[in-house]
Amino acid sequence: MTDLTTLTAGRLLDGYRKGEFGPVEAVRAALERAERIQPEVNAFVRILAEEALAQARGAQERWRRGEPRGALDGVPVTVKDILLLKGHPTLRGSRAVDPGGRWEEDAPSVARLREAGAVFLGKTTTPEYGWKGVTDSPLTGITRNPHDPSRTAGGSSGGAAAAVALGAGPLALGTDGGGSVRIPAAFCGIFALKPTYGRVPLYPASAFGTLSHVGPMTRDAADAALLLDVIGVPDSRDWSALGPAGGSFTQALGGGVRGLRVAYSPSLGGQVAVRPAVAAAVRRAVERLAELGAYVEEADPDFSDPVDAFHTLWFAGAARVTQHLGRYQRESLDPGLREISARGARFSALDYLAAVDVRMDLGRRMGRFHDDYDLLLTPTLPITAFEAGAEAPKGSGHRRWTGWTPFTYPFNLTQQPAATVPVGTDGDGLPVGLQIVAARHRDDLVLRAAHALYEAGFTSGGS
Repeated sequence: MTDLTTLTAGRLLDGYRKGEFGPVEAVRAALERAERIQPEVNAFVRILAEEALAQARGAQERWRRGEPRGALDGVPVTVKDILLLKGHPTLRGSRAVDPGGRWEEDAPSVARLREAGAVFLGKTTTPEYGWKGVTDSPLTGITRNPHDPSRTAGGSSGGAAAAVALGAGPLALGTDGGGSVRIPAAFCGIFALKPTYGRVPLYPASAFGTLSHVGPMTRDAADAALLLDVIGVPDSRDWSALGPAGGSFTQALGGGVRGLRVAYSPSLGGQVAVRPAVAAAVRRAVERLAELGAYVEEADPDFSDPVDAFHTLWFAGAARVTQHLGRYQRESLDPGLREISARGARFSALDYLAAVDVRMDLGRRMGRFHDDYDLLLTPTLPITAFEAGAEAPKGSGHRRWTGWTPFTYPFNLTQQPAATVPVGTDGDGLPVGLQIVAARHRDDLVLRAAHALYEAGFTSGGS
């Protein structure tokens, strides 16, 4: 019998349609997998078994009548515990959040999933307020890598990535303010997309402002397109949300890469030291895209590392999100978050606006770059997963997570769509990711290129 936990959302829907199996079977299998993996990888804040099975029974009856509610009726999905899920606390990885509040509202992306009939398996782990690129918090402890539990799953959407990689639902909602869907997806061997800013509405607004995106984390690019078609619609609660997409992302998948102008930047012009095994896996994927008909050349975008500007914006956001806390609540925070919040509180308005100037100039430079190139390819990360429970690899010389993520946060500053595709492993069997970036509003090109790699059988990952 088919192991339903290995199937994509698209394949589950096809099975429902043909009557091969139903949502109750699929959801029960995903819940059993979630319960099994939880003691070792710690991907969930809470698993909603009873509620999920009730939702699945409703979906199964609708499929029996030939009247599915929407595009994802009966498909299991998880929600990062940064996003509101009606009826359940959203604790954001923090002991400072009161679980006894009135949790009566869905985030926009969650609301669209509910309308489409998706089944909510549970809330997945995050570092406190999503502040760093690994997933551990004072509230939930350490989330571990599905390929090697002694290693980190990455972050801040680490629970979501581990859940998808291990079969606890084919779809997950994550958030990405500096790489937070791409980092854990690359470490765990799955696909993730940070869409163009505003494509997926966000409410409540992030304290990290317009750095923060909501994005799909999935088994492949086709599932991400399906999910983006559902969640990528306007919501009146987000004043910065984009208007309706120009068409279906799913329908645009089949365009292939033939004729696309592709820039491959292996190290951002020598600015990043990339491990040889990572560089080799990424180069093989780039060569495969060239074989599929893309015009590929090595070319580096015209910018230097904008980390100082990113830190100003990020640390100021951390100060803002913790500003309301009293002394004892502040003492309960992750020490790293407490440290960057204190730094952020010392920035002036002029410091902040100077960082915005850097951001705008970076956006201009990337806009010009994409006049010449449809896509930019880089490693997603220069390394593979390191020891769990650390913000940065031991002996790396980095204190903050941004030291080892130089390929991800620049594209939060510019608000461009960027995805990670699993393209191999290193000598320890740990996944390597290829990052695909396009100009703002060209999410379709990112998904097309990623889908071409999946269709060619090139990608690898999962566990």
